[in-house]
Amino acid sequence: MSVKGGILVLIKFELNGRDVEAEVKSEMRLIDLLREVFDLTSVREGCGQGECGACTVILDEQAVNSCLVLAAQVNGCQVTTTEGLKNGAELDPIQKTFISEGAIQCGYCTPGMIMSAKALLSENKKPTLDDVKEALSGNLCRCTGYEKIFRAIHKVANQENE
Repeated sequence: MSVKGGILVLIKFELNGRDVEAEVKSEMRLIDLLREVFDLTSVREGCGQGECGACTVILDEQAVNSCLVLAAQVNGCQVTTTEGLKNGAELDPIQKTFISEGAIQCGYCTPGMIMSAKALLSENKKPTLDDVKEALSGNLCRCTGYEKIFRAIHKVANQENE
């Protein structure tokens, strides 16, 4: 079906552990689908060009910038945002540790940092500092020197390996 501004596409995918569907314009970005259709406001737009990482989500176990992914591309995929990390009211260990280590500062970049860290830790249970730096290289924070963020990620990795 063609409509002004693009073709409508029906997509079905798993979002934060539950099956969902949406009819989207072919040019709609994933970030806009998550924020506008599913009201998932942890996904933040910083630059809109894939440079800052504020919009990072996990797409089929990989950290991606949702501002660079078309919504139609997630058809049949699994998408996780920070809202999907919680188990009921219980925060994920990475979320708890970011808070306890003070790795949140203003909080704008925090959800993207957490998603990049979560993707890293699901792939590498014992990351080195260089591994962490590489995994977060696409996430910019203007408030910190990154040390508290690195410490939080290492703390979670060590807790999970005990």
